[in-house]
Amino acid sequence: MQGHQIELTEEPRRVDVLVDGVLVASSTRAVALVETGLPVRHYLPRDDVRMHHLDATPTETVCPFKGSASYWTVQIGDTEHRDLAWSYEAPINGMERIAGYVCFYAERADHMVDGAPAERPVSPWSTSSG
Repeated sequence: MQGHQIELTEEPRRVDVLVDGVLVASSTRAVALVETGLPVRHYLPRDDVRMHHLDATPTETVCPFKGSASYWTVQIGDTEHRDLAWSYEAPINGMERIAGYVCFYAERADHMVDGAPAERPVSPWSTSSG
């Protein structure tokens, strides 16, 4: 796609992800991914994600710019947030920095950057389909 760009940068500030008020991830080692036409995405090392809140789903998608993604449902108490998080386990060449990192939809989870709430973007992913 002509004009499509992806920029990866280290995010030195603390990125916290909360779902239903529960901290599910916190990192000072995130990678910020800025992609044409999309909100900034923070990819966090799996070691900084509370994986006991995540359940793998069979959902897979393919991005021509990043590769194949696998998804997780985030479980908080009795509430399931289907396919709220994803990861590129083996991304395409040039995207190795996000390999195995976990990203949460900023549209459906609260993100804090250095303690300040990030505005929830509006996009096609703002509501869950599951």
